[in-house]
Amino acid sequence: MTSPMQKASELVAHAASICVLTGAGISAESGIKTFRDAGGLWENHSIEAVATPEGFEQNPRLVWEFYNARRKAAKVASPNPAHLALARLEQGRLHRAKQKPTATNGHGKAHRQPQPITILTQNVDGLHQHAGSQNVVELHGSVWKVRCTRCGAISDDHPVELPVLPYCSACGALLRPHIVWFGESLDPGVLDAAEVAVEECDLFLVIGTSAVVQPAASYPFIATRHGKPVIEVNKEKTPVSAIATVSLIGLAGEILPKIV
Repeated sequence: MTSPMQKASELVAHAASICVLTGAGISAESGIKTFRDAGGLWENHSIEAVATPEGFEQNPRLVWEFYNARRKAAKVASPNPAHLALARLEQGRLHRAKQKPTATNGHGKAHRQPQPITILTQNVDGLHQHAGSQNVVELHGSVWKVRCTRCGAISDDHPVELPVLPYCSACGALLRPHIVWFGESLDPGVLDAAEVAVEECDLFLVIGTSAVVQPAASYPFIATRHGKPVIEVNKEKTPVSAIATVSLIGLAGEILPKIV
């Protein structure tokens, strides 16, 4: 009888295009704390105070102190075996794709091939990229990017700790973290990229997420409705567990290297 781990390994081995959704759980294994770790508080400040547009409007200095702390925490964190396993999987699939002849549509034009691996991450720490993953869609933005509150210019590669308060070099207006805060909508371009990845994949992985934050929480269910198998890897059961083809309970850093 095939074990759940063996079943997951077989699904990964035979999938041509894999979409992976990752959440706070995978970064927690690298020491990145979440709001839940502190009961929804940071230095006795609520989520509403440090991660909402209203909080930023009321006290931008406090918000920037919070995000400078997050940048420093992300800087010292290292990708864990789960991040590295996904990066190796992508590199192997890209190498395999290069070895295959390009298919055409009968008119001499190449078919558009789905990406071998697409990572949709709810995390903002950049650890997937640090591990070597290339095709990463950051659903909620990045702690390493800033956006101007007036002209909307987005930039990155800033020092780990930004001055409080930072201002736009182009127009002089206050900068904000390029993060999707509570109460804000995801970027339409990011949403489009995520939806394409979900629709075009033939296997969907859910790793380290409680599967309650929308719209990401809907993606495994959309994949299931399209007939795609779903593998869940999480420390505890979630709403996805009921529809997952395989649900593996445990640490992603221990499970992923075994199945990929």
